[in-house]
Amino acid sequence: MVPAEHYVVLSAILFAIGGVGFLVRRNVLVTLMSIEVMLNSVNLALVAFNRARPEGHVGQMFAFFIIAAEAAEVAVGLAIVLALYRLKRTVRSDEADLLKN
Repeated sequence: MVPAEHYVVLSAILFAIGGVGFLVRRNVLVTLMSIEVMLNSVNLALVAFNRARPEGHVGQMFAFFIIAAEAAEVAVGLAIVLALYRLKRTVRSDEADLLKN
C-alpha cells in the first residue's frame, strides 16, 4: 500500500508542471491543457487525503465537483479558442488583443 504522502508529492509535481506550462507557453490550447493538469493534480491530492481520512468521502465529492467544473471550463475555453481562430487565424495568446483600442 502506497502512503498518502507519495500521492501528495506527485500532485505537487504535477501542479508545478502545469503551472510552468501555463506561464511559459503561448499557445492557448497548451495553456488550457496545463490548467487541466493543475486541476487534475488537485483532484489527486483530494482523493489521497480522502484515502487517509475516509469519513464521509468529502475528498471524493470535491474531486467530483472539480471534474464537473473542468468539463464546463473545457467547453467554454474551446468555444473561445474557436472564435479566436476564426477571427485571427491563430491560437497564440499574444494575438488575442481584440479588446484593445
